[in-house]
Amino acid sequence: MLNQTIAITLLLFLGVFPNSEIHKNIPITNTVIDPVTEIYDGLQTTTGALPSKEIFALAFQGWMKMKDNLKSKVLTVIDFSMPSTAKRMWIIDPERGEILLNSVVSHGRNSGDLMAKAFSNQPESFKSSLGFYKTAETYSGKHGYSLRLDGLERGFNDQARNRAIVIHGADYAREEFAKSVGRLGRSLGCPALPSELSAKAIDMIKDGSLLFIYGNDDTYLTKSSLIQA
Repeated sequence: MLNQTIAITLLLFLGVFPNSEIHKNIPITNTVIDPVTEIYDGLQTTTGALPSKEIFALAFQGWMKMKDNLKSKVLTVIDFSMPSTAKRMWIIDPERGEILLNSVVSHGRNSGDLMAKAFSNQPESFKSSLGFYKTAETYSGKHGYSLRLDGLERGFNDQARNRAIVIHGADYAREEFAKSVGRLGRSLGCPALPSELSAKAIDMIKDGSLLFIYGNDDTYLTKSSLIQA
């Protein structure tokens, strides 16, 4: 069901409707302009694997809709369908075609152990929330230098401010922790980063860039307006 949902979303985004009456009279050419493929294939990275093309396409769809309202055109993608031991966060510059940073990132303690399987927008759920966020202001709190997030999707992450869902550094989010325990430590719902990388990442994405958090959740995939064409 999940792969079918993603496939349908991609077809809508790319305008591919083979049986549509609208397209019957359009001449078929050998050249198809696919903006997702063009940008994805052009991404330059020396830090490891890219996000999956399917999930990048969903993030890019939202970025295209929101980019005129963003102060920074950087796009951050977190893939919570991957285990917490994997480098499942990417900071991407779509306009320059570059991966700026690739890192591990923690999920909420009630979302799962190694894998994040449950998501919530509810206060005190201690679960991660899916969808698109806009990065906001920085501050210094109990976890040090941190970045506030504003959830952009009602019912999925719009309680982020009330829940104090922020990006911050944590020693439990370091790869060394994962090697000793078999998974990263977990947060109260925040996407926590390795303490040695968090300040660098925050400075890259603060003050009005787009963040997309993906998870295996059919409800989000079918109801989010930002990933629909």
